[in-house]
Amino acid sequence: MSDIAFQLLFLLFLAAIFAGFVDSIAGGGGLITIPVLLIAGIPPLESIATNKLQSQFGSASATIAYARKGHVKLKEQLPMAVMAALGGAIGALLASIVPAEFLTTAIPFLLVAIAIFFAIKPNLGDLESHRRVTPFVFGLTAVPIVGLYDGVFGPGAGSFYMLGFVLLAGFGLLKATAHTKLINLGSNFGSFLVFAASGSVLWKIGLMMGVGQFIGAQIGSRLAMRNGAKIIKPLLVISCIALATKLIANPAHPVRIWLGF
Repeated sequence: MSDIAFQLLFLLFLAAIFAGFVDSIAGGGGLITIPVLLIAGIPPLESIATNKLQSQFGSASATIAYARKGHVKLKEQLPMAVMAALGGAIGALLASIVPAEFLTTAIPFLLVAIAIFFAIKPNLGDLESHRRVTPFVFGLTAVPIVGLYDGVFGPGAGSFYMLGFVLLAGFGLLKATAHTKLINLGSNFGSFLVFAASGSVLWKIGLMMGVGQFIGAQIGSRLAMRNGAKIIKPLLVISCIALATKLIANPAHPVRIWLGF
């Protein structure tokens, strides 16, 4: 293996550790890993498919850490994870026919709206609030819808899950974060199966990055459990703004084209 190849793999490994750390607290790990995969010279489809493989390790790692401390009960939430997996698989199948221009145009503005919501909403902490829908209804509606989006496009899915858990399920931030990791694991797994069947996954790179994701998620989830909303809230806001900025910064983004930038 050449020095250049080793350096690229090491960069991908470090990026995966950082992505696992951030994603276990606030989501948005793909904001880190997909650009690094593209920089490494991996084509877009293979980058997205490989990202689905490695990101599962981070989600699983964080889920285990949160479950050990009792913040998420795996058996009770498994049906939601299955619904998320179903949504993710359908989304991955639809990825080639869903108009990407609509998603790339709308998602940055939705992410900014989520960031503003979490930044200015008063009394938003780790205590649970009023539940607007039952877990059954939430699992049949919000979970597969976000899972489908995760399979079609992906960026910001964790933020949308978080918003759903806080607004609809009435969860506090720490509990919402813990449950988001399990559901995100489901939608990632569902879409990953479709990508794997198409032969788009780079297994060696994905598994190596998966080890980094596992390590980073262990560190991040433990930090989140120690600090709760004090660290989750600002990181969630920063993650949403950073992801929205990155999407709009793309020269091919429709808004930039419309404005002549």
